[in-house]
Amino acid sequence: MALIQSIKGVSPHIPETCFLAENATVVGDVSMGEECSVWYNAVIRGDVNRINIGDHCNIQDGAVIHCTYQKAATTLGNNVSIGHNAIVHGCTLQDNVLVGMGAIVMDHAVVESGSIIAAGAIVTAGTHVEANSIYAGIPAKRIADATEAHSAMIERTAHNYRMYKTWIDE
Repeated sequence: MALIQSIKGVSPHIPETCFLAENATVVGDVSMGEECSVWYNAVIRGDVNRINIGDHCNIQDGAVIHCTYQKAATTLGNNVSIGHNAIVHGCTLQDNVLVGMGAIVMDHAVVESGSIIAAGAIVTAGTHVEANSIYAGIPAKRIADATEAHSAMIERTAHNYRMYKTWIDE
C-alpha cells in the first residue's frame, strides 16, 4: 500500500480513479485529478508548499515532485507525463507536457502546453518554455518546434499510462 501521509493536518486529495504503486509516496498538500498514476518509488511531497496535479497525469518510477517553502508551489496541468527519475520542483507544467527520463525542471520555470523536455535536460529556474517546443541540454534550450507527431506521442504516453494502471492486480 502506498504511503499517504498528512503534514500539519493537511492530507493529500487522491480520487479513487487514481493508481498509486505500493511503494509510491504522497505527502501533505497534494491535490490529484482523475485517472492519474503514481508509479514505483515515485515521491510527491507537498510538505512545504502546495502541489496541484491535473487529470490523466502519470508520475513514473523514481520521479520526484516537490516545491519550495513559501516561494514556489508546483502545478501540473492535464495529460502530463513525468518520466522515470525526473525531478519537477516548484514549477508550472501546463497541459499536454512530457518531461523525459532523468530531466529536471526547477523553481518558477513555466513549461507551456504541448511541449517536451528531453531526457536528461535541466530546465533552470525561471525558464519560460514556449508552447509546442522541444527543449534539451544542460541548461535546456529550445532545439525544435513540436510537430503533430510529437503531440501524438505526448497524448499516446498519457493514454498508455491510463491503460497500464488497469493491468495491475489489486
